[in-house]
Amino acid sequence: MIHTLTMPKWGLSMTEGRVDVWLKQPGERVEKGEEVLDVETDKISSSVEAPFSGVLRRVLALTDETLPVGALLAVVVEGEATEDEIDAVIERFQAGFVSSAAEAEASGPSAQKVEVGGRLLRYLDLGEGGTPLVLVHGFGGDLNNWLFNHPALAVDRRVIALDLPGHGESGKHLQTGEADELSGAVLALLDHLNLSRVHLAGHSMGGLVALSIARQAPERVASLVLIASAALGVDINGDYLQGFTEANNRNALKPQLVQLFSDPALVTRQMLEDMLKFKRLEGVDQALRQLNAKLFDGGRQRLDLRNVVGQQPSLVIWGSDDAIIPASHAQGLAAQVEILPGQGHMVQLEAAERVNQLISTFLK
Repeated sequence: MIHTLTMPKWGLSMTEGRVDVWLKQPGERVEKGEEVLDVETDKISSSVEAPFSGVLRRVLALTDETLPVGALLAVVVEGEATEDEIDAVIERFQAGFVSSAAEAEASGPSAQKVEVGGRLLRYLDLGEGGTPLVLVHGFGGDLNNWLFNHPALAVDRRVIALDLPGHGESGKHLQTGEADELSGAVLALLDHLNLSRVHLAGHSMGGLVALSIARQAPERVASLVLIASAALGVDINGDYLQGFTEANNRNALKPQLVQLFSDPALVTRQMLEDMLKFKRLEGVDQALRQLNAKLFDGGRQRLDLRNVVGQQPSLVIWGSDDAIIPASHAQGLAAQVEILPGQGHMVQLEAAERVNQLISTFLK
C-alpha cells in the first residue's frame, strides 16, 4: 500500500499550514497514530499524526514551506513499492490536487467576510430573487450546519447563512453573551446587505436569535422558521451544554456530540477532530462559556420568547427524539408545528430533504 500524507485541516478557518519540523526521516518506520511532523497555522501549532503504518519513503514538503490544506506532505509505504511506483502515485496525486483546487475556485460563490458593528462576520450568500431567507445556526455550530439545506432552499430565493459571533470564522470576542448581542450582529449584517425585510430560520440557539430579532425589529421579519428552537420552554440538556463546553479531547467530546443525532454513527473521527480544532482556537472557549452562562445557566433556559411566535407566520420543526431540547416545547404554539418521528436535535441535517420541503412549501 502506498499511502499519501496530506496537510490536515484543523478548524473551520484553516486554509494553509507551515511545516515547522519533521519528526521522522525518510527510511524510518512510522506507526499509526505516531507524530510525523509539526505544522503551524496562524492560530495553532500541532503535530500531524500518521493515519497508517509503514515506512516513510518520500518527503515532499520542505521545512518552513507553507502549503494549502490537502497538499501532499509525504509518502508512506506499507510493504514493498518501487521508486517508479511511488513516482506514479505522486504524479497522479499532484495532477488531481491542482484540478480539484481549480474546480473549487470556479465552482461558484464562496463565503465572504465583512466588518460590521465593530466585529468580523462571515456569511455565505446563494440564490436570488424573492424575500431573502437568513439561516442562523445553533450553539457551537456555524454556517455549515445548513450544508444540506442552503443550496436546495436557494433554488427559489436568495438565502444567506452566517457564522454568529464567537463561532465559525466570525470574530470570537463577545461583549456580554446576551441574546441581544447576537441578534444585533445579525441585524447589522442585514443593514450592510441593505435587506429591510427577511424570512428567518433558526436552529436551536439560532431559533432564540431569530425570536430575539422578531422581538426587537418585528417589521423586518416576514416569517419565522424555528427548528428545535431554544427560548420556547425552560428545559434544556444542561449536562450536554456543560460537557460540550468543557470537552478538550475526543473521549470527552464524543459522548456529547452523539446526543445531537438519532444515528450515532454520524459522529465520525473527522467530525470530532474538526470540532476540537475549532474549540482550541483563541477566544472560542471564552465565547462558549459566556453564552452558556448568559442563556442557559444551570441547565435551564433563561429566556422565554413564546409570545413572539405567531406575530409573523411561523413554522416550527422538531425531531421527536431530540435529546437536547424536548419537542414538547412545541405544544400550544401559534404556529404550524411539524414533529418528525425518530429524529434528533440536528434534524435539518439528518432529515434534510423533508425539512427543505417543509420550509419551501411554507415560504411559498
